[in-house]
Amino acid sequence: MTYLLTGMKRKKVTPTIGRPRAFDDEKALNRAMKVFWRKGYLGTSLSDLTGAMRINRPSLYAAFGNKKSLFRKALAYYAKGPSSYLSEALQEPTARAVVERLLRGVVDLLTDPRTPTTCLWVHGALSCGEDPLREEFAAQRAAGLEELRTRFKRAVADGDLPPDSDVDTLAHYVQTVNFGLTVQASTGASRKELLRIVEIALKTFEA
Repeated sequence: MTYLLTGMKRKKVTPTIGRPRAFDDEKALNRAMKVFWRKGYLGTSLSDLTGAMRINRPSLYAAFGNKKSLFRKALAYYAKGPSSYLSEALQEPTARAVVERLLRGVVDLLTDPRTPTTCLWVHGALSCGEDPLREEFAAQRAAGLEELRTRFKRAVADGDLPPDSDVDTLAHYVQTVNFGLTVQASTGASRKELLRIVEIALKTFEA
């Protein structure tokens, strides 16, 4: 409690201090991401989330909104963290290097013993059912496809890919292999098997 002097009078001022959060937002979000990653969107309950995040439901709602809002935040966190290789791959100097960085990055993620043998995005897309999130996943898939298409167009302009390259089909092909690796890994494919698939896919980009 503090006092301010106003003229000859003392005015008592009671500061309003909000109650600080008893948890770290980023750590809680990281824990939520791992639950969604392992169980998928529909398979994850609020009890799963509050238990993993070590917070109660009111705190979850206050900090992250509802389950859907939290899932969106978890996806964004995943994109900047575990799957950041996707955006980094687009910066590689050649089309082949782009694809190699992307697909090897997928395999590294899927075979990391510290994380689930799946992709949070793919698992979420397959487990959202008829939820409106399905439209968001469709839009994100289209956006990712467009990024690949644009990068391959640049490769054609640079002379890195043949002028008659079908960049649209190439983009679809790479995206399909990416998603397919996740399905293979989640059903038991080994790292060695996944890397063989990557090597075959890379032959598409050999001169």
